[in-house]
Amino acid sequence: MAPRVIVVGGGLSGLSAAHTIYLNGGSVLLLDKNNFFGGNSTKATSGINGALTRTQVDIGIKDSVKQFYDDTIKSARDKARPDLIKVLTYKSAAAVEWLQDVFNLDLTLVSRLGGHSYERTHRGHDAKFPGMAITYALMQRAEELVESDPERFQVIKKAKVVAVNKEGNKVTGVKYEFDGKTQDVDGVVVLATGGYAADFSEDGLLKKHRPDTYGLASTNGTHATGDGLKMLMEIGANGIDLDKVQVHPTGLVDPKDPGSKWKFLAAEALRGEGGLLINSKGQRFCDELGHRDYVSGKEWEQKDAGNWPVRLVLNSKASNVLDFHTRHYSGRGLMKKMSGKELVKEIGCSEADIKKTFSEYNDIAAGKKKDPYGKKFFHNMPFNLDDTFHVSVMEPVLHFTMGGIEINDKAQVLNSEQKPFEGLFACGELAGGVHGANRLGGSSLLGCVVYGRVAGDSASEHLFRNVLSGGVSSAAQRLGQISLHIDPSTPGKISVEWANGATASGSSSAAPEQSVQSQTQKSAAPVMGKGQDPGKAKEANDIANFKVPEKEFTMEEVKKHNKKDDLWIVVKGVVMDVTNWLDEHPGGPQALFSHMGRDATEEFEMLHDDEVIPKYAASIVIGRVAGQKPSLEY
Repeated sequence: MAPRVIVVGGGLSGLSAAHTIYLNGGSVLLLDKNNFFGGNSTKATSGINGALTRTQVDIGIKDSVKQFYDDTIKSARDKARPDLIKVLTYKSAAAVEWLQDVFNLDLTLVSRLGGHSYERTHRGHDAKFPGMAITYALMQRAEELVESDPERFQVIKKAKVVAVNKEGNKVTGVKYEFDGKTQDVDGVVVLATGGYAADFSEDGLLKKHRPDTYGLASTNGTHATGDGLKMLMEIGANGIDLDKVQVHPTGLVDPKDPGSKWKFLAAEALRGEGGLLINSKGQRFCDELGHRDYVSGKEWEQKDAGNWPVRLVLNSKASNVLDFHTRHYSGRGLMKKMSGKELVKEIGCSEADIKKTFSEYNDIAAGKKKDPYGKKFFHNMPFNLDDTFHVSVMEPVLHFTMGGIEINDKAQVLNSEQKPFEGLFACGELAGGVHGANRLGGSSLLGCVVYGRVAGDSASEHLFRNVLSGGVSSAAQRLGQISLHIDPSTPGKISVEWANGATASGSSSAAPEQSVQSQTQKSAAPVMGKGQDPGKAKEANDIANFKVPEKEFTMEEVKKHNKKDDLWIVVKGVVMDVTNWLDEHPGGPQALFSHMGRDATEEFEMLHDDEVIPKYAASIVIGRVAGQKPSLEY
């Protein structure tokens, strides 16, 4: 098998690494233990940070890279690692513009989140959360490459990596389980397996390093169990800052299931655009734009004082700016629209209490008073009781793990002697130290893209250097020596010839993604292609051949299937039985429970393109709604 890079994890960081390797001319095998790519990246709701981006310059935001660096250092506190933070912040604009230029993403809306000196968190105008929009664009491109260039871009889903293989200090590949069998694959390794904010096992990382958080709910998918971190520590990598687990202050409490272990996150943008946190007495109690650990701490103080629950309150101006968010949360039953009088009743305080809070806040925003909590930035003012509001109950939730595997600024994994393993790289939430003791909002997606690209560049460099020096893996050595030939008839053309007769060629003047065509053999397990059914790599879901069954169901019939063990959902006139598909849903079962026996078209459109149904969920489509023509566009 010709040399290649194995990327483990199909979230934004792994996808960024894979695309970078491919664009650099390398070959990629992308493994993910789930049926779907995306991981927690698709859940990110606020945006991606970038300092001195084209968007900021066009709008006239006077940000600077140095200020972003300083803000991040301040947030990271005593755990700040200047070398890693410099990479994160100084490469931020390039990361945002890479997404815009290579993947044609709209990232032209900018807001200010907690701890930021300027508006620098980018999102798009389209009706999707930025994490979903960004990650899905990279997912789609990966699927296209599997079809158009299968020799250089391969994917295996439902492949659980269980060990990293090494000889001495040299990593040689990974061991993974697929379809009940364990297999080894050789190559340079990039691990992007995510964090451990859902590791609720009795002997897990949370219980060991942060037992005080073990009882909290999590915003993570059930897959975030620290697999990669545990595998790397087993071979001698360093786990650092493992007690630095971020508790996010605004987890949405479902009135129908308040004790659920899995909660949706209220985007930080809601507070960034002017949302207020109000206790049960109708009072503010913190700077809503403070660091996440500060705001969470203030909420716990309110609980100890008997002032729970805490609510997030958006006025009509903020609600209009965040129309997508408010509709999405309302559709899930996690947010309610109400009048001022209804707000007073909802909180349970007096009208005088909330009027006093709003009046004082308006005076603070106008500069007539100093905020007792030190708040400096005010948006979508004023607050008046004669208005409409969107309101949710909040509680702190497990969200992000700053701790992880120790890397250097080239994304190389360090061993116990503080030297890099040969051929091993880590990125994304798996990599520790990038955010220090506390992560700024908007820097999770940024960390994924920046360090995914760094890991991809470093892995590519390592791969090519070893190939050209002859220091390739034992598997590649068996292929024999490599010959480089300059074609005199075609200036700039180079051919790479392997001893087994395989040849790769490229032009020095070609675009990066066309410069090298490495020849590889097929992987040991079936490889996923575009339109294939997750977990069934040989059984393609050909979108062109997809048809909605003719069988009709009335909405009255659909409404009867409204239990967790008997669950139907309607999307765009299509009826789906998701009962046995709950664990396959990339957003987790919880995202489906709020739509049991209902038409979920509006919420579906906020998150997904229509093609995901024929592409990934064709097997659960059972018919159509009587009297409706299915309106899926794919």
